[in-house]
Amino acid sequence: MRILIKGGRVIDPANRIDAPKDIYIEEGLIKKVGADIKINKPKVKTIDARGKVVTPGLIDMHTHLREPGREDEETIASGTRAACQGGFTSVCCMPNTQPVTDNQAQIELILSKAQKEGWVNVYPIGAITKGLMGEELSPIGELKRAGVVGISDDGETVNNSLIMRRALEYSKMFKLPVIAHCEDKNLSAEGLINEGYVSTILGLRGIPRQAEEIIVARDIQLAEMTGGHLHLAHVSTAGSVGMIRRAKRINLKITAETAPHYFTLTEEAVKTYNTNTKMNPPLRTKKDMMAIKHGLQDGTIDCIASDHAPHLEDEKNQEYELAPFGIIGLETMLPLIITELVDKKILTLREAVKKLTVHPARILGLNKGTLSPGADADITIIDVKASRKIESFESQSKNSPFIGYTLKGFAVYTIVGGRIRLAEGKLVTG
Repeated sequence: MRILIKGGRVIDPANRIDAPKDIYIEEGLIKKVGADIKINKPKVKTIDARGKVVTPGLIDMHTHLREPGREDEETIASGTRAACQGGFTSVCCMPNTQPVTDNQAQIELILSKAQKEGWVNVYPIGAITKGLMGEELSPIGELKRAGVVGISDDGETVNNSLIMRRALEYSKMFKLPVIAHCEDKNLSAEGLINEGYVSTILGLRGIPRQAEEIIVARDIQLAEMTGGHLHLAHVSTAGSVGMIRRAKRINLKITAETAPHYFTLTEEAVKTYNTNTKMNPPLRTKKDMMAIKHGLQDGTIDCIASDHAPHLEDEKNQEYELAPFGIIGLETMLPLIITELVDKKILTLREAVKKLTVHPARILGLNKGTLSPGADADITIIDVKASRKIESFESQSKNSPFIGYTLKGFAVYTIVGGRIRLAEGKLVTG
C-alpha cells in the first residue's frame, strides 16, 4: 500500500524534527519526509493529519502477553490488538509465561504466533535463569540467536549475586540488556501494599520501599563491577531514582523505566480496597510520585513502559489479600502520559515521545523508533486534544484502576510496516 500522510506535526526525536511535514510510505518503508510532498502514482491512500501529531511507532518494552500458558487472561492476538488500539507498533513480551521463555523452542513459538496472529511487532524477552528459579543461567547465546532483545526474570529477582554478576557479564557478549525486577522478597514477603501510614490504618501488610532499593543498589554495584548493561524495570521509589541518577553521573551503563501508575496514583488509591490498585511494586507515597516525575524530567528515567499485566475478573474480584498483583495498561498509557505529564508541563510532547520511541529502541537494539527514509513504516498518529472516558478495552482482561477516568490524547492511526491497523481510532480488520 502507498500511503501519504499530509500536514501533521511530525515529532521524530531521533532526527530532531518537530515541524509540520508530510510522510510518504511505499512497500512498507518510509520513502520521503518533507514539506508538501506530491506523489504521481496510482492507488495512494492519503491520510489528512492536520491538527494531529505524527510520531515514530510507539514501543512498549514491558508487556505481559500471557501466551503460552494463560490464554484465558490474554493471548498474543488480544494483547497485540490492545497495543494497536493504544498506538503501539512494537511490544516486548516478558518471559514469565507457562512454561517460562527460557529456551529456543519457546522463543520460536512466540515469534511464529506473533507473525500469524499479531497486530503489531512482537519482540520476546528471554529469562535470565532457567524456570525463573534464580539457580542456573538460561542459554543466553541460544536465546539471542532465537530472537530475544533482552533478558529478565521479571516477577522474580535473581537473589544470588554471583548469578546476577554472570548474567551481566555474559549478556555483554551478546549486546543484550539485563532487565532487573528489583525486590528483596525476604522483606516484601506476604506484603500487599506500600508499607507506611496507609497500610497501618487499612490493616494490610506492607512492602517497604527498601525491598526495591536494596536490590537496585546491589545491581548497580554489579553493573559497575562487570560493565554490563543493567536496565531497571518499573522504578517506583524516590530512593531508587536517586541511586540511578548518581550511577548515571559516573557513566555506568544503566537505563531505567517506570510505568504510568507510578506517576499518576499514590497509595491513597488503595483506600477504596479496589484490587485494581494492587500491583508490584506497589503504589507509593506522594513523595515517591514526585521523584518519579522529576526523574522523567531530568532524564534519569529513560522510558515509560506499561507493565501490562492482565488478570481475569474472577481473579481480581476477591479479597485484597487473595487478588493477584498487576493491571493492564496498553490502552491507557498514551493518554495518561499526555494528561498527567504533557498537559501538566512535566514533559514536553517531544520529551514524552522520546521515552516511547527512540529511547526503548536504543536500549533494546531495535531498528525502530525513527522516521528516517528507509526505515520501517511504523507510525503512530495521535489526536492530543481528543478526550474520552475509559470504559472498554480490546485487551482480553479489564483489570484497570483507570476505568471511569476521563483522559486526553489518543491514537487515531497505527501503521505497522506500512499497513494501516488502526484508522480513525478503530481497528482495521481483514
